[in-house]
Amino acid sequence: MTSKFFPPAEWIAAYNTKTLKSDFVAGITLAAYGIPVSLAYATLAGLPPQYGIYGYLIGGLFYALLGTSKQLAIGPTSAISLLIGITIAEIANGDVQRWADIASLTALLFAGMAILAYLLRLSGIINFISETVLVGFKAGAAITIGLTQLPKLFGVKGGGANFIDRIITLFQQLPETNTTVFLFGIVAIIILIVGEKFAPGRPVAIFIVIISILLISTTSLSLHGFNTVGVIPKGLPEFHLPSLRIRDVDGVLPLAMACFLLSYIESVSAGRTLAQKNGYNIDPRQELLALGVANAAVAFGQGYPIAGGLSQSAVNDTAGAKTPLSLVFASATIAICLLFLTGFLENLPTVILASIVLVAIRGLFDLDEIKHLYKINKQEFYVAMIALVGVLIWGILTGVLLAALVTLLLLIKATSTPNVAFLGRIPGTKRYTDMERHPDNEKIEGVLIVRIESAILYFNVEYIKEQLWIKINSESDSLKTVLLDLNSSPRIDIAGARFLKQLFMDLKAKNISLKIAEARSEVRDSLRAEGLEELLGHISRAVSVDDLVVSAMKNN
Repeated sequence: MTSKFFPPAEWIAAYNTKTLKSDFVAGITLAAYGIPVSLAYATLAGLPPQYGIYGYLIGGLFYALLGTSKQLAIGPTSAISLLIGITIAEIANGDVQRWADIASLTALLFAGMAILAYLLRLSGIINFISETVLVGFKAGAAITIGLTQLPKLFGVKGGGANFIDRIITLFQQLPETNTTVFLFGIVAIIILIVGEKFAPGRPVAIFIVIISILLISTTSLSLHGFNTVGVIPKGLPEFHLPSLRIRDVDGVLPLAMACFLLSYIESVSAGRTLAQKNGYNIDPRQELLALGVANAAVAFGQGYPIAGGLSQSAVNDTAGAKTPLSLVFASATIAICLLFLTGFLENLPTVILASIVLVAIRGLFDLDEIKHLYKINKQEFYVAMIALVGVLIWGILTGVLLAALVTLLLLIKATSTPNVAFLGRIPGTKRYTDMERHPDNEKIEGVLIVRIESAILYFNVEYIKEQLWIKINSESDSLKTVLLDLNSSPRIDIAGARFLKQLFMDLKAKNISLKIAEARSEVRDSLRAEGLEELLGHISRAVSVDDLVVSAMKNN
């Protein structure tokens, strides 16, 4: 029971020196990866670079206390950083301090939502945004993020309020490209990609950061128009409540909700992937509490919303992390850097941060999965494209919600027009399957066997009724029994039960009897409540389709 509320209790008992060594190495490696990435993501969020580092430093510590994943790394992610940057730009009016305060307030509201969802046991919300929607969302986010970073790669100002504007602005400014900056960035990208291939899980980015700072600090490259990170405040973050209140900021609640949903989905997806690889399970509900507390701590420490990202978690896992203690070692390493090495980061070129982001987002655009969706299910492909285009045109929040809404509408459409199968007997057996799919099945003379392959609810009753009567009216006058197989109907509401009651009376007027087979317990309860059992006789799960067929043939 203790491990349920305090997950470290599960692994602390078996902790040993070998595991400590693995976690220590993984923590330092994660910090070396996380520092340049968090600096880059903070600029993506429109915030001073230290705010990204604060997310890694504080978030990891608190997640380690409450999280159930042993390898998940917590910090800023590209998608949430972009969402923060684009959304707050519209409500901060260019005020950097207000921008930072809104970001911290968003993290605090995120925390409240996550903890409330934990208390209300709402971990199932992850299922409302499908993997198909995420495929399109990630692709759209990758393109959007790329467009925000390409101007830094080319050494131009960039600009534009939306996707089309950014493209047009970038092409207009291409003649002004700073060749030195561009080549510097391209070399960094090549090294990062080669490093991923030949040294996976190694902190190649920190190597590039160190070399670039040394080159800018000690050579004449600084005279070639390089923009740098600038002064990063020395020391650990100060802890205090965000200075703004909810009523001070229009639009912060939808932003916090979007960050919460994206963070939870991204974190649980990454956590499950790593747990499956390493042979254990995570608790999605406990993850709500862990993310909530971690984001609350980040909000007090001047950070912005954080999540568990697959890329940083893969680095943690590949480097040998065995428990969440690796996050504690990573936070300690980052703290030392903030105390003693911030002056060294002042000359870090922003083109290097752009290069790191551009390489990191490659995994977001999964072309193979998009092709796979197109090949096997055009409807799922179109949902993914709606998410992609929606993100590009209307932004991350609107794009994801639009795609999720389309998915729900398609589900409702599918449920409102369920398959109504008419069954025949498989020759030589007592089994019955769809005659349309298996035309060799035996048709039972005088008996129409119907299987309704969904719940029977108010919004699909008319469709079921229509399909059923079309078939009944097409049968010859020899029809004596309609047999409903309700084994595939998990639920029936009042409208559905009353439909069956009316069906019984309409069939009786035609001297046709109605029988029900294999109804589930909840369905039987609903039918009894509407008085169906008084008309049909005892309704039993144990009475099979074949039992009723044999009985009907004797009576006929």
